[in-house]
Amino acid sequence: MALVLGSLLLLGLCGNSFSGGQPSSTDAPKAWNYELPATNYETQDSHKAGPIGILFELVHIFLYVVQPRDFPEDTLRKVIQKAYESKIDYDKPETVILGLKIVYYEAGIILCCVLGLLFIILMPLVGYFFCMCRCCNKCGGEMHQRQKENGPFLRKCFAISLLVICIIISIGIFYGFVANHQVRTRIKRSRKLADSNFKDLRTLLNETPEQIKYILAQYNTTKDKAFTDLNSINSVLGGGILDRLRPNIIPVLDEIKSMATAIKETKEALENMNSTLKSLHQQSTQLSSSLTSVKTSLRSSLNDPLCLVRPSSEICNSIRLSLSQLNSNPELRQLPPVDAELDNVNNVLRTDLDGLVQQGYQSLNDIPDRVQRQTTTVVAGIKRVLNSIGSDIDNVTQRLPIQDILSEFSVYVNNTESYIHRNLPTLEEYDSYWWLGGLVICSLLTLIVIFYYLGLLCGVCGYDRHATPTTRGCVSNTGGVFLMVGVGLSFLFCWILMIIVVLTFVFGANVEKLICEPYTSKELFQVLDTPYLLNEDWEYYLSGKLFNKSKMKLTFEQVYSDCKKNRGTYGTLHLQNSFNISERLNINEHTGSISSELESLKVNLNIFLLGAAGRKNLQDFAACGIDRMNYDSYLAQTGKSPAGVNLLSFAYDLEAKANSLPPGNLRNSLKRDAQTIKTIHQQRVLPIEQSLSTLYQSVKILQRTGNGLLERVTRILASLDFAQNFITNNTSSVIIEETKKYGRTIIGYFEHYLQWIEFSISEKVASCKPVATALDTAVDVFLCSYIIDPLNLFWFGIGKATVFLLPALIFAVKLAKYYRRMDSEDVYDDVETIPMKNMENGNNGYHKDHVYGIHNPVMTSPSQH
Repeated sequence: MALVLGSLLLLGLCGNSFSGGQPSSTDAPKAWNYELPATNYETQDSHKAGPIGILFELVHIFLYVVQPRDFPEDTLRKVIQKAYESKIDYDKPETVILGLKIVYYEAGIILCCVLGLLFIILMPLVGYFFCMCRCCNKCGGEMHQRQKENGPFLRKCFAISLLVICIIISIGIFYGFVANHQVRTRIKRSRKLADSNFKDLRTLLNETPEQIKYILAQYNTTKDKAFTDLNSINSVLGGGILDRLRPNIIPVLDEIKSMATAIKETKEALENMNSTLKSLHQQSTQLSSSLTSVKTSLRSSLNDPLCLVRPSSEICNSIRLSLSQLNSNPELRQLPPVDAELDNVNNVLRTDLDGLVQQGYQSLNDIPDRVQRQTTTVVAGIKRVLNSIGSDIDNVTQRLPIQDILSEFSVYVNNTESYIHRNLPTLEEYDSYWWLGGLVICSLLTLIVIFYYLGLLCGVCGYDRHATPTTRGCVSNTGGVFLMVGVGLSFLFCWILMIIVVLTFVFGANVEKLICEPYTSKELFQVLDTPYLLNEDWEYYLSGKLFNKSKMKLTFEQVYSDCKKNRGTYGTLHLQNSFNISERLNINEHTGSISSELESLKVNLNIFLLGAAGRKNLQDFAACGIDRMNYDSYLAQTGKSPAGVNLLSFAYDLEAKANSLPPGNLRNSLKRDAQTIKTIHQQRVLPIEQSLSTLYQSVKILQRTGNGLLERVTRILASLDFAQNFITNNTSSVIIEETKKYGRTIIGYFEHYLQWIEFSISEKVASCKPVATALDTAVDVFLCSYIIDPLNLFWFGIGKATVFLLPALIFAVKLAKYYRRMDSEDVYDDVETIPMKNMENGNNGYHKDHVYGIHNPVMTSPSQH
């Protein structure tokens, strides 16, 4: 019955698992991912037993020892098939064999039940005959103790054995109390657990329409992204074309621009050089004239009569000899002019080479704007197509069968919730009865073991080794009475306890082995998935019940596993057999219109590269002759002094010599001439030196510009030819490639979106994990963890305690003889005086070397305990 109940529960839950789950981020095929909004559920995926799980595992080990065989899938299939037969012929060989297989599988449980039945039958009989015997002063009923030599040893052994057994019984009683408490505690959690599952299921029902709305809303996101690219076609498509053309055109234009700059620098350098040369010629002439005048003045001053007298004559002669140094550099007036080269460069600059280069740059930079102007019509057509795709997707999602299934499942959830809430109080009431009964059973066992403990306590504490059996104290006698009370209660109730143990053992063990364990290992699903098992006309029961297509392979195990993995209802139930989302959302069908619109996109570009005037301009510059100028002659003069001597040093020397002359006209005249030379240095030499520096800079610029000028121009013209050929031959292919790439980008948004829709609907939307969780809650948590595990622990503990009552009562009866006060005892004379008496008693007498007090006759008492 337990197996049939579990199978029906599994069929009921799985047969209605039409909806699911917690949405999660999709594993989209591209980097630009969408993500379904997350949903949180209350019910935990797994149940943890806590510390008491160790006791449950102990019971599982015991059941494995009793029933070590594997789950009988084939036998169970045949049993289910027999159950569907209208009439079962028990005489058929296959029916007999099936029965033998069931017996073989249940051999361990049957053996335990047989032992339990023997216990139930024999214990009342044994108790009855034991009671009758003791009433007849047999079986220890006679209140006379025959003393033995090993009596103290036996008493200790019996006491220790009984104590150990009582401890074992106490452990079993503890298991019973714990199990009884667990059942009550866990049943109280059932309402909260059920509410949590139903809340999750309703969350699933409420979130699924929101998920579908979210999927539809993402189309607007995709469309907006596409519209953004369409509105930005100048930067996306035009920019792509421009990026492809730049590497082949921009370097050439940069070189031409650099050459145009060099031409301007050359012109400036030539102009500076021409003006500098004219200035140098004029300044050199003025310097020569000024030096001639100062030389004439010095000669006139040296004609003074003082120059004939020593030592002034020596100073005058040295000054006269140095006058030959006061000459200007005649080569400065002989530097060749650069008028011809300047005219050539001015002729080159008549064509605005820099303007031509800027025109080339502008033709490239205008590509994005030209693309946007030429594609306005095509972009408008693509936008119309995109708007129509949105309505198609909306129609497809509205026709999904998930919506109808959710409606049916909602009715099922409401009915199930009403049923559970209606019957849960009854379950809680029955649980109270079970808890009260379990408490009575455990208390009864506790009472028995308490009598044994009290008997041991009073017996051990009240025992006097010096007291004779007839003179034992009240405490010791009370201990023996307690032990016998425990024995009586054991005989009275142990068979009743064993009946309860056997019944709960048969039920709990079979449910554990035939439902709980195979449910965890999924072997139970494999039985239910057997073709033609639950319905002889359906190959697969679940697909036949849901879609009336029994040939479609839809199994309980697959549905449960997919729901456990949080897969969507569409993929879990193979709804593509009734509504194929892939065909309805055909990517090629929806993107074909976009492709046709993009194929009609035409872009015409006109890129300007210098032209014939610009090429001639470069060639003329290469032939202007600046690379053939004699720069060394100019540089040689820039390193020389404008005068034959350093005029400033000459003036200081002249002034020093004048100061060495005696005061007079000669001295004053020479000082005036020295001051004139300083003035010439400031007014004539320094400007010439500045002009020479300017000349040096201009020559260096011309050298840099003219160095390899012909090769540079030749290389630029070759690059210009290559770039022009690239524009002529490759521009159209670049435009086509970039247009296709642009089209793939636009289409890719919707391909990605449509693939994501298909993926989300198949794998994520309405994921049925809460249904799998509800099934786990019903079978694994409620049935197995809340009921069967505590039930099995209960019979395991109570059964162990009941079984050990048998050895406990044996030892208690034996031990009570050593604690109770006897009515008579053995009293012996000396061995030597009464040998015949010793021989008469044999081994039953206790050999004494002296006589105990007064000789008392052996009395037979009719009293019994």
